Amino acid sequence: MRRIRGWSIAAKLFALQLAVIVVLAGIAVALIWADARADVERDAASTTMAVAQTIANDPFVVAAVQGDDPSADLQPYAVDVMREARIDFVTIMAPDRVRFTHPDPAEIGRAYLGNIDRALGGEPFSETYTGTLGPSVRSVVPIEDAAGEVVALVAAGITVSTTQVALGARIATVVIAAGVMIALGALGAWLLSRYLRRVTWGRGAEEMSRMFAYYEGVLHSIGEGLVLQDDRNRVVLANDRAVELLGLPKPAGRDAAPANLEALDLAPAVAEVLARDDAVVDEIVITPTHVLVVDRDVIVSRERPGDRGARRVGTVTTLRDHTRLQELTGELATMTTLSDALRSQAHEFANRLHTIIALIELGRTEEAVELASSELALSQALADRLLSAVEEPVLLALLLGKAAQAGERGIRFDVDLPERLAATGIDPRETITIVGNLIDNALDAAATTPAPAVDVAIDARDGCLVVAVADSGPGPAAGARVFDLGVTTKQATAGGGDHGHGIGLALVRQSVARLGGALEVDGSRFEVTLPLPAAAATVHSESADA
Repeated sequence: MRRIRGWSIAAKLFALQLAVIVVLAGIAVALIWADARADVERDAASTTMAVAQTIANDPFVVAAVQGDDPSADLQPYAVDVMREARIDFVTIMAPDRVRFTHPDPAEIGRAYLGNIDRALGGEPFSETYTGTLGPSVRSVVPIEDAAGEVVALVAAGITVSTTQVALGARIATVVIAAGVMIALGALGAWLLSRYLRRVTWGRGAEEMSRMFAYYEGVLHSIGEGLVLQDDRNRVVLANDRAVELLGLPKPAGRDAAPANLEALDLAPAVAEVLARDDAVVDEIVITPTHVLVVDRDVIVSRERPGDRGARRVGTVTTLRDHTRLQELTGELATMTTLSDALRSQAHEFANRLHTIIALIELGRTEEAVELASSELALSQALADRLLSAVEEPVLLALLLGKAAQAGERGIRFDVDLPERLAATGIDPRETITIVGNLIDNALDAAATTPAPAVDVAIDARDGCLVVAVADSGPGPAAGARVFDLGVTTKQATAGGGDHGHGIGLALVRQSVARLGGALEVDGSRFEVTLPLPAAAATVHSESADA
């Protein structure tokens, strides 16, 4: 049993098919043999009945059985009949079973072995009985006188060995046919087993079952999304993570039919990638809810591992969620901006401090005081205004950092705020993504203009947070899809390179859609409207009424 378990699927199937063919062929031979034997026995019974009836109706026999010495007259007669009719025995007997004739003269005068009751009643019959010559097919017919009285009986028979000789000639053809059938069936089973061995790479059923269990476990436990498609790009399988990332319907089961891409309601960017036939490496795709990094490879089929000849049978696509990574990158960029600005300001303040000290040493104290107070007033004014109006710490830090960055780049940075902007209740990560990317985009656009300026207006009204960012640049061209992945409004460098990667505004669009907000573009002015949570909306409404 252990040895059989190690067989491949092809070997097991071949052995099973061969066994079934042999068994069926044996049953067929047995049935045909039984039918042929019945035919032979029917022929023997018919022959012996005809011979026995002919003898019983012969006047010579009727007269001899009633004579003084029936054996003397009938024994030569019976021998001639046996030879001419080619039967094994003809026994003529008295009603009391005493034999008048027999192939063995020593048996004459002895009692006949067999049934004669029906014949004594005047009814001829045939049977298979074991007598002195062994098993035989015999027919017994009554011999009647002119008055209709049974005066003797005649039994004609053919031994079973003789019928088997006749049956053997007929069954040989059946055995040959069965052998041919087994050979053809074995050949077909062998060819099928070769095919199965090729497509299963010689693996056994238990090994295939274990592999399937392993693959099923890995498929649904990995953190990346996995989508399998056939050669017509229909989705054959998607693991749990892919269903979550792409918003697919939950699979109906292992036997679910492949689904066309058009029927899955995928994001256009995802559908475009999945509809392609080529490989994809680290391609960024933005959906309304996620930033995905997509890798896609073509699946080829080989008869055996390492075979060069292959055909395309489908594709496998892996999806990595970089939404959180992009959010963290945005937060890090904001903190880095603030840190760089503070370091730059510290360096600038140190230079100015040295200048002030030099002026004091030169005795020009009034100019030193004027320079110190003017710089303090300029830097403190914006900070005081932001600190007094903004209660959202993340938004406050973001605006201070961007203001410092604008100052470092020589860009006028103006922020329009209400007297009090309470906490918005919006996820700080979303705030950083939206406000930070809009301001970064405006700073880059304004830096190329003669009088660079960026205006930021933030207000809470009618239950919504409204963020408007405008710059001194011309704005995107009419019809430009600036919120699509890869599209950037930044000017190319002299060498032809691109300052941006076209992902910032795409992330803004994604975050706004996720929060259920609206996004409008008017020239170089970008305005975002985000609905506030109920509690925050109430606070802002009370603040406005006050």
